[in-house]
Amino acid sequence: MEAEADRAMIWEVDAQTGAHRPYVTGLRNPTALTIQPENGQLWAVVNERDEMGPNLVPDYLTTVKEGAFYGWPYSYWGQNIDGRVRPQDPKKVASAIKPDYALGSHVAALGLDFSVAAMGTEFAEGGFIGEHGSWNRKNPVGYKVVFVPFRNGVPAGPPVDFVTGFLGKDGKTRGRPVGVTVDPRGALIVADDLSNTIWRVVATAAVQRAD
Repeated sequence: MEAEADRAMIWEVDAQTGAHRPYVTGLRNPTALTIQPENGQLWAVVNERDEMGPNLVPDYLTTVKEGAFYGWPYSYWGQNIDGRVRPQDPKKVASAIKPDYALGSHVAALGLDFSVAAMGTEFAEGGFIGEHGSWNRKNPVGYKVVFVPFRNGVPAGPPVDFVTGFLGKDGKTRGRPVGVTVDPRGALIVADDLSNTIWRVVATAAVQRAD
């Protein structure tokens, strides 16, 4: 645990003075901190732990609640204990909160941004998430950008494949999406760190694919 000091958390930093404090703790690898435009709520996507099998532990999308503890390393998805961790901390586990939305195990979610009205009715409310893809799963998952629909400010419904084709049917990997952002004109910008490409996805009559 000494090696984990000051890690697996989100810090609040005063840009003027450098003063800093833990804002939330217990998130194994939080990335792509993004503020929801409608209400100012902070969100993140989180890469969870490995080596518990192909179907555990789900990576997730969650609100970032000040002062909250999300489980790492003692528990996952709330208060499900990770028996590999010694010594355990029952008080910490009891305080662990459950994330908002599961994305699936080992998808390696790295990018997050919220949609804008210019993207059309179907994608007017929700979040785009870059899934970098699994690294040792027998049946690979991820390797795409998904859209999580929202309603009244919260996730509502299963994720929708938005940009695919990074992993071909032949098993070859042609790209791995990482950062995503929405530009002011309503296009989705996707950074791909395998092909060193920036993709700009715009609305057309046909579905746009990375391949």
